[in-house]
Amino acid sequence: MKKIYIIDVTNRDGVQTSRICLSKLQKTMINLYLNQIGAFQSEFGFPVTRHETNYLNANLELAKMKVLAPIRLSGWIRATKEDVKTAFKLTPHIEYLNLSISTSDQMIVHKFKGKLDHKSIIKEMGEAVQDAKKAGAKAIGVNAEDASRTKIDYLTEFAIAAKEAGADRIRYCDTLGCDTPFSIYERIKVLAEAVQMPIEIHCHNDLGLVVANSIAGAKAAIDAGCDTYINTCVNGMGERAGNADLVSVILAIKYGNGMQDYHLDERINLKMAWKICKYASYAFGVPIPINQPGIGANAFAHESGIHADGALKDRRNYELYDFEELGRGEPEIIETGRKITAGEYSGIKGFRNVYEKLEVEFKNDADATKVLELVRYANVHNQKPLVDEELNFIAKYPEIAEKIFTMNP
Repeated sequence: MKKIYIIDVTNRDGVQTSRICLSKLQKTMINLYLNQIGAFQSEFGFPVTRHETNYLNANLELAKMKVLAPIRLSGWIRATKEDVKTAFKLTPHIEYLNLSISTSDQMIVHKFKGKLDHKSIIKEMGEAVQDAKKAGAKAIGVNAEDASRTKIDYLTEFAIAAKEAGADRIRYCDTLGCDTPFSIYERIKVLAEAVQMPIEIHCHNDLGLVVANSIAGAKAAIDAGCDTYINTCVNGMGERAGNADLVSVILAIKYGNGMQDYHLDERINLKMAWKICKYASYAFGVPIPINQPGIGANAFAHESGIHADGALKDRRNYELYDFEELGRGEPEIIETGRKITAGEYSGIKGFRNVYEKLEVEFKNDADATKVLELVRYANVHNQKPLVDEELNFIAKYPEIAEKIFTMNP
């Protein structure tokens, strides 16, 4: 039985959203939440980018400790021998990679400017895949950037070459978001039937079709007899108009008409949806739209008399799925009296008060002082107050937190 898996790219493509960013602690928390929601893989960063090095290695350490498990942590690099070499030099324990290179005539002519042609692109990609396998990569996805504008015969040739070189998946990238559900279905069906290997679907929302395209592409791959992996971002973050929203994709697979015979990875735990979306909104500093599917403030709100009457009689009259399924429904308590917070200028007494409310105890003053110092650094690191889950993470894994907060120029 072929399945649809989720590969979330919030920590790679989501953080490339113009004008916003995540701290390394926030990226770590996103990885932890993605593991809890059941994502197959998190594309957690750029192994050849120096300021990512300590964060990447610290998260790989969490994976070794089974804190980040069973989720896979995958790095994004260019499909070049140089990037492969650098990636394993800076992150020697990395096991999963996606190697990317452009394949459309537009980019071959107007991006590479004569440095590469159709033949040399396949050669360079194949050599990079082989080098990555030799260096210890357990699974490799090869990205065809701008696949939606690549001639299907060349895209198929490229994908077959990737498979022969040792790639485990081919990523079909609708880089400009120009596909429609009809075009992407036809193209991926042809590609998957010819290559017979798992297909990743990576779509952008420039035409507002990103979730529809992702589902149509996944459907085509499975119809062709291949497993498929949809790329998502929490809250639909991503370059320009964004990537496929994680929760919307899950809901579309679970409840969309015609999707009942297409099976989602059984590890998906939708009850984590509210928690991860609220955290990502806070971390990115981007409010959740009130009409966001499943998560928006109005997703389960009814005002019209006819609708309210119908919903009160039977929720199925006007609600396709239950709010409880997304982890919603519990009241959120907001303190309106005295509140002691932990920040970059906190003292030991106020700090202990904060952790006592979290029911965290320290063995001695030395341990408490060490965590206090880390919490101070974390506030500088995040440039905003820490949430309870971040405070708990720092207290539980102080050595990992120290590595995450450290950058070596």
